[in-house]
Amino acid sequence: MENPYYQYFCGEQFFRHELPFDRSSMTRWRQRLGEEHLAALLQESLSVAHKTGAVETKDLERVVVDSTVQPKAVAHPTDARLMYRAIEKLVALAKRHGVPLRQSYIRVAKQASIMVGRYSHAHQFKRARRMLRFLRTRLGRLIRDIGRKIEGDGELEALFIPLLGLASRARHQDRHQRGPKVYALHAPEVECIGKGKARTPYEFGCKVSVATPVTSPKGGQFVLHAKALHGSPYDGHTLGAVIADLEELTGVETRRIHVDKGYRGHNHPHRFRVWISGQVRRVTASIRREMRRRAAVEPVIGHLKAEHRMGRNYLKGPEGDRINAVLAAAGYNFGLLLRWLAELLRACIMALTDASHAHTV
Repeated sequence: MENPYYQYFCGEQFFRHELPFDRSSMTRWRQRLGEEHLAALLQESLSVAHKTGAVETKDLERVVVDSTVQPKAVAHPTDARLMYRAIEKLVALAKRHGVPLRQSYIRVAKQASIMVGRYSHAHQFKRARRMLRFLRTRLGRLIRDIGRKIEGDGELEALFIPLLGLASRARHQDRHQRGPKVYALHAPEVECIGKGKARTPYEFGCKVSVATPVTSPKGGQFVLHAKALHGSPYDGHTLGAVIADLEELTGVETRRIHVDKGYRGHNHPHRFRVWISGQVRRVTASIRREMRRRAAVEPVIGHLKAEHRMGRNYLKGPEGDRINAVLAAAGYNFGLLLRWLAELLRACIMALTDASHAHTV
């Protein structure tokens, strides 16, 4: 809608004063397709790469598999922020549906959440704990007040129970407890994953398995498979399912699989096809060369995160995590394909130019 020149360039014949499509159209399109149908984009990119010579069959037989974290678009979780956000959301929901509250605690809760950060920064942890206890008490009062007001009303209970459950979990959870915790009220599926990085000891999102050729294909390091894994599973316990999906996607049986030491004790049925970093037995000269190229998956993961939106996932829910991983891999592959096809076109033009020049001479 900025100017008529943009609209004419996009194919419009008349100037339109409204947006051509709703901003949520892409969201509905992704939800209708789901991960299974969107994986066809990734499969088609690999098919075109194979037909044009960018990837050969031997590149699909020898792969490297690694896992990374796909962070979710959530703020860094703290107890004070979680409880304050729970109070905010409960009060807003109560106002929206006309539930009268004894007291909202919005003003005092906001001040308390600010003071928790200030006292913690000043290393006055006793005062910070007192403010945190204040927040926890007010959130408990609000949960009980809403519970009394909606008791017996089935329609209101259906609306409030999911948020009340999350707020209660955020109020009672402790850093020493085992099991899943709430790290974001708008994304309760978020998990805390530690990969041992010095800069980011803990990341909040979900694991993603990425597979790429261990060889050096002519068209570049294509992503052969990408899948989001919820529940923070052990890497070795995901290898069997990942390789089965990879073979179904490419239609080629994998002969050599290179992984890092995080995959020790894996569940792949053909254990003699898997080579773990640092392994000495059964390692020939050609396998040793491939093992040195195992780190080729790391720059691929970096490009997926930096340029294809895997570094911060904005799509909602567990289905959004799975969709984002597949779309990032497909976008990365199509970028490589465009570059490969441009090189082929350039080579054809150069060959025709040389032939015509030789003919004139």
